[in-house]
Formats: sequence, C-alpha cells, structure tokens
Amino acid sequence: MSVPPPPPLEHLGRRPFSFYPAIINIEHNEWVFRRATWSEILVANTKGNLEIWIPRRHLGQISPVEDPVMIVGLLKELEYKAGAVWPHERQVIEMPRGPENTGTAAAPPVSPAPIVGIRLESSTESRIGRLIGAVLTIAVLAFVLVVAVFRIGPLRSRLVFTARDQAYLELNRRDDYHSIVSKLGKPAEDRWRSDPGELQYRLMWYPERAYSVILMGSDRKDAHYVGAMDGNWHVLHYVEIPGGGNTRPLLRGLKRF
Repeated sequence: MSVPPPPPLEHLGRRPFSFYPAIINIEHNEWVFRRATWSEILVANTKGNLEIWIPRRHLGQISPVEDPVMIVGLLKELEYKAGAVWPHERQVIEMPRGPENTGTAAAPPVSPAPIVGIRLESSTESRIGRLIGAVLTIAVLAFVLVVAVFRIGPLRSRLVFTARDQAYLELNRRDDYHSIVSKLGKPAEDRWRSDPGELQYRLMWYPERAYSVILMGSDRKDAHYVGAMDGNWHVLHYVEIPGGGNTRPLLRGLKRF
C-alpha cells in the first residue's frame, strides 16, 4: 500500500505553526516556513535564529483549524542534536526471559540481561535542579548568618555598657559641674585632662548609669557640658554649638582618659 505524499507547506506563507509532537531539545515550538526542496523543507523558529531542515518523509497532516495555532503533524518523534533533526529512539532495558514451565526440577541460571541503553536526561536534570536549589538555599542562609554576625556582634558589645537611663538628655551646653550634680548626683569618678591647646576636659563617670559626662572649657572654672560617652567610649549625646555645628566630632576625636 503506497503512503500518500505529505501535504505541501508552501501555502502557509508566513503564518506560524507548531509541530506535533514537538521536536525534542527545542523549547519554543512555533515555526514559520522558509523554503522547500523536493525532499526537505526549511523552517525557522520564531524565537531566536534557529533554522532546521525537516525531511518531507517525516511530515504528517496539517490541521484544518488554526485556533489557537496551526498544527503540522510529524509521523515520527524527532529530536534536535548536532545541528539537525533525527528520529528519536526510546531505548529500553532488555529484560531476561523467565524459565519456561517444562516440569524440570530446576532451571539453569539466567545470565544478566544486556543493557541496551536508556535515556536519563529527565532524572539527571531533576537531580541538577535539586542540587542548584540546595546550593542557593545554603548561600542564602550563609548570607543571613553573616549579616546577623556583623549586626548582632557589634550590638552585643554595645549592650555591655548600654546606659541604664537617658538622664543625660536633660543636660545642655549651659550646664556646669554643679548643675550636673544637681540633676545626676555626684559621680563615682571625677578627673581632668588638658590638651596641648590648653583646653580643659572633665570626666564625670557614673557606673550605675553606665556612661560618663564630659565637660570642656578654657579653664577649669569655665568648663561646661559638651556630651556623654558610654562605657565603650561611644558618643551617646552631644550639644549644638552657637553659630552652627555640634560637639559630636570633638567627642569622637577625644581620646579616652
């Protein structure tokens, strides 16, 4: 019985169509006709610059309905490899034949069946996908851990000497030693320091509050409040300077004493 010739595709013009079954190893299944010879047709994928030749002997019927897209049937399942299409072969494992029931006491041992071949692309891709997912998950967890270490670590070091109150917020640049004592009480430690420019710095340490109050002046009688430092010598509070600016840079540059 003679096989009817495949329908011509030349009349499709530039109308897109899809192959059924879809060509293996090509993700996008939408094509347009380019040109034809007596034995092959050239089609182009609408997504990308891929052009392939399809032997006419593999072409089937064309669907009469174009909604949602025209279908061109393939007589064989094709796969794309090495720049061309080839008939797809599904190789299987040849199973050994079981012993026939001949009434004998025991059948001779059967040798292992030869392995013809089997396609493992899908399982391999699945394992690769799971591996990539696991790697990404580990990377995200590692990133979160690093961020936590850098954020929580400094925070813990600050919490060691965190001020137990914020009474220093009541102080301002007009406060001197006596007004500070009236607000905070007498300090546990009171010491002075002079810099090369003859400025005088006074430190009033309140361990129960976990911070020190700093005064500054051109002489010890004229020293006034300029800010507060915590137990790690970090600036807790500073005051505004008349004419603009504040004492924060001064405190940050002040060495511990």
